[in-house]
Amino acid sequence: MRTLRWKRGPVEARGSWAKRWAAGVSLALLVPLGTVVTGTSAPASAGFHPGAFDFWVDSGMGPIKTRILRAADGNTQRVVYALDGMRAPESLNGWEEATDVPNALAAANINVVMPVGGMSSFYADWNSPSEFFGTGSGDTGSAAGPGKSYRYQWETFLTVDLRNALADRLGFRRDRNGVFGLSMGGSAALTLAAYHPDQFSYAGAFSGYLNISAPGMREAIRLAMLDAGGYNVDSMAPPWGPQWLRMDPFVFAPNLIGNNTRLWIGAASGLPTGQDGPSMDTVNGMGLEAMALANTRAFEVRMATLGARNVTYSYPAYGIHAWNTWGAEAFRMIPDLSANIG
Repeated sequence: MRTLRWKRGPVEARGSWAKRWAAGVSLALLVPLGTVVTGTSAPASAGFHPGAFDFWVDSGMGPIKTRILRAADGNTQRVVYALDGMRAPESLNGWEEATDVPNALAAANINVVMPVGGMSSFYADWNSPSEFFGTGSGDTGSAAGPGKSYRYQWETFLTVDLRNALADRLGFRRDRNGVFGLSMGGSAALTLAAYHPDQFSYAGAFSGYLNISAPGMREAIRLAMLDAGGYNVDSMAPPWGPQWLRMDPFVFAPNLIGNNTRLWIGAASGLPTGQDGPSMDTVNGMGLEAMALANTRAFEVRMATLGARNVTYSYPAYGIHAWNTWGAEAFRMIPDLSANIG
């Protein structure tokens, strides 16, 4: 495994996660949640990878770009999808832009599939284009932009359009793939594995919102989506209906056990590391991570009551809702991922 670039703080005893839940929700509802949903500034060595290439696939949303980094040994059997966070840009996937994780995965002989775009989408098939009061919304108040002039159909794209194109054009294996993501992408990774076990045998969720029907969570997500591109959560899924509950890992936990999906679930304490300087981003990241930690602990209890034996939990003593936290977690996950795909 490659050496991490980030400092790790000393281990200290964890406080009550229930207290962190209360503090996290309170803080998160008071700050613009989207501010650090995809993390702080990228490390200097990260960014566009010359070994990766653009892979365009037609879909119900139009042509969608995915970045592909091939496994070092050239195999086509070991594949993982890396999902972005709330502010997913249209240029590069955040894992390529902000971390060295794709390089480490390729060095571990894993093909890396990095979908580009999907801001605030939760990688779901939405109920309708994102609209407010019958008109499209965005930074300019127009219907322009991803998921506003058309309906997001990310689940269909990832499990049908992209999957088939990867198999037909690159020879990638269709089954026993892995999928992981951060924040929004972490929740989505579990959703994909729960409903598409024929494709995904492994799922990783870092700082994911894994109990989205808990009190306050829908409104917290509403604020995050408004801040991350001006999206309407009600266009994604009506409140508390079957479509919303289908997206809630706490609700569909039995699927993950029944599928025997290998899971890696991580969330940090919300306490900043030495690299998280004094800023509003750090304050926001502390609240967001505390909320993610509380969601993750609730999910852990839920899985335990169901008798789950297919999951590893990781709770670093330090870390906020930021790329240094997620990159470090991904490095910890790679050996387990490598052993359970292909």
